[in-house]
Amino acid sequence: MPAPVLDGIHVLDLSQGAAGPMAGMILGEHGAEVVKVDPPTGEWGRNLGPPFVGGQAAAYLGMNRNKRSIAIDLKHPRGVGVALALAQDCDVVLESFRPGVLDRLGLGYDALAARTPGLVYCSISAFGQDGPWRDKPGVDGIVQAVSGIMSVTGESDGSPVKVGVPAADTMGAMAAVQGVLLALLGRGRSGLGQRVDVSLLDAMLMFQTVPLSMYLASGTLPGRHGSAAPYAAPNEAFPTADGYVMVAAYWPDRWRALLEVLGCLELADDARFATGASRVENRSAMKAELAKRFETRPTAHWLAALEAVDVLCAPINDYAALVAEPAVASEQRFPRLEHPVLGSVPAVATPARLSANPACPTGPAPLVGEHTRRILAEHGFTGGEIDTLVASGAVVQWGEEAAAETAARPGTTTHRGQQRAARVAG
Repeated sequence: MPAPVLDGIHVLDLSQGAAGPMAGMILGEHGAEVVKVDPPTGEWGRNLGPPFVGGQAAAYLGMNRNKRSIAIDLKHPRGVGVALALAQDCDVVLESFRPGVLDRLGLGYDALAARTPGLVYCSISAFGQDGPWRDKPGVDGIVQAVSGIMSVTGESDGSPVKVGVPAADTMGAMAAVQGVLLALLGRGRSGLGQRVDVSLLDAMLMFQTVPLSMYLASGTLPGRHGSAAPYAAPNEAFPTADGYVMVAAYWPDRWRALLEVLGCLELADDARFATGASRVENRSAMKAELAKRFETRPTAHWLAALEAVDVLCAPINDYAALVAEPAVASEQRFPRLEHPVLGSVPAVATPARLSANPACPTGPAPLVGEHTRRILAEHGFTGGEIDTLVASGAVVQWGEEAAAETAARPGTTTHRGQQRAARVAG
């Protein structure tokens, strides 16, 4: 099998939380060698729970596969020196500290680029590296609020609500991956690296390209429409006798086919519903007419009838139904990885499928400092130097301080599991 497209690219992942770690995970899935830098007791994303699996947050396990971990105390003078040595050998650095923090530690872009001109340095923050909000703190929910997306999410008569997933973090991760790949492409032409500035706010603005474009053109504020698309109708969920069905039938031929299935073809001649624009304008009346038909039969009936005439439709799955769906539940989408302590751990695959260079998970999320010694040795540190760094507290290997911290978390592993992890770490 051909090597993954990022084979030979080395990434130093200084990020914590969600956006940066997800970006590193995706780069690793496509072949990059990703070294995760944990603080001595582990990054804060390891505590994002419940649920916890063997003392590790399930969310952390999902966002940090394809990496190895070295635990470094960046507040320790020798720790900064270790990070500098690792960065000098890398192609990419990912970081998600507040702007200016790594500059003060001597690990900012200018300091690292001076040592390694070809370095691609990706900074992920809530509001960017410059501008009036540069120092403003923010997490996914804060960015969802200020970006406007909460104003268009929810029912029309309800309060603004967050998107039910960390949308700003996820879009930030995707933007970071895109930026890193573009910068690597540019380096291939010029030989020089550059800084990639990714803000979660900018990622969310891009996420809202359609409604923002409509507002910028019209000056009309969009409202909240629940499950409906504000620009097309019907394109929303309808209650059935036992649940809901999502229907997209706003094209003329599919609108007529929907009416035939529902037994209300007379609505095709109703002026209120004659065009897509008029159905949007009279959405409440349209929905009331269709809903009273949908409520007479169960979801399965409508799915079969609508699919038979090529009307786009779907059940509204919860996660239990989703992962049980034969068309979805596959090793390709939900690979399982062997963890040194937790055993078989499920994962969610990255979406881009390359025919010649397919992505491949390389391993589960690492334990804190699981690979500290091995990584240092690969970067030229001698056994004696590594012993000195460990003794000073500048770096930590699994089985020492990190083990004590994990022992205090819910669902902790057994002492035998910790010993096994220490043996894996070498």
